[in-house]
Amino acid sequence: MGISSVLRDDRIRVVTMDYPPVNALPVAGWFELATALDEAGRDLDTHVVVLRAEGRGFNAGVDIKEMQQTTGFEALIGANRGCFAAFKAVYECSVPVVAAVNGFCLGGGVGLVGNADTIVASDDAFFGVPEVDRGALGAATHLARLVPQHLMRTLYFTGRNIKAADLVPHGSVLEVVPRDRLDDAALTVAGEIAAKDTRVIRAAKEALNGIDPVDVNKSYRFEQGFTMELNLAGVSDELRDDFAGTDKVSRQPPVPEEGAKRPSRMAASSTTGRKA
Repeated sequence: MGISSVLRDDRIRVVTMDYPPVNALPVAGWFELATALDEAGRDLDTHVVVLRAEGRGFNAGVDIKEMQQTTGFEALIGANRGCFAAFKAVYECSVPVVAAVNGFCLGGGVGLVGNADTIVASDDAFFGVPEVDRGALGAATHLARLVPQHLMRTLYFTGRNIKAADLVPHGSVLEVVPRDRLDDAALTVAGEIAAKDTRVIRAAKEALNGIDPVDVNKSYRFEQGFTMELNLAGVSDELRDDFAGTDKVSRQPPVPEEGAKRPSRMAASSTTGRKA
């Protein structure tokens, strides 16, 4: 279990996520994935990466139960930083990343594939960002790389999923194949890339990132700021408790009511400046 990274003889590195039962990655898992991708990019024998998953689905996002079973915001901050690191590692990996998506690809999974260079999916694959139902915001940056703007907004506001086959006409998914052929399909396109001169491919990856119209790192970090606001307001814990069957909200300190009276700046100044 966890994250594995294997370099094949054909110079394709296969990075696999395996976190049963649904590949909802804990905080440590996101950082582990980021490290594996960073190391893959630095390895000159690696010409391309295939990012895949074992189990029922590709990725179910963050481990909400881990977040709700802790106190304070440590797990939330860890998940935010871990997701940011993993998404950034996919995007900035020095070699192309081919995502092989099976089953569900939700939340953080969309963050990963949205930053990938090529997506191949199984015929049972679907994508979605249910963040609004969990009191969070994020991955709209990456969903916008899969579908046009208005469709992205509709999917985001409603929490609807979209099938992999419906993404093919938009050009974001290269092809959809039966599940038992997914690995072969991903390895086929990866093999075409691996056969090229890696010096040119690495330069091409850097060049294409350089002309990208959206800075995906800054854009996603901006989204995360609103997630933190919702958490500080107590909204996120209410919704995550409903989803996970936990009761973290009752263990959190009360949130000041809107408009609650606070000491004026003048009063605070006169108090701190008073001599004993």
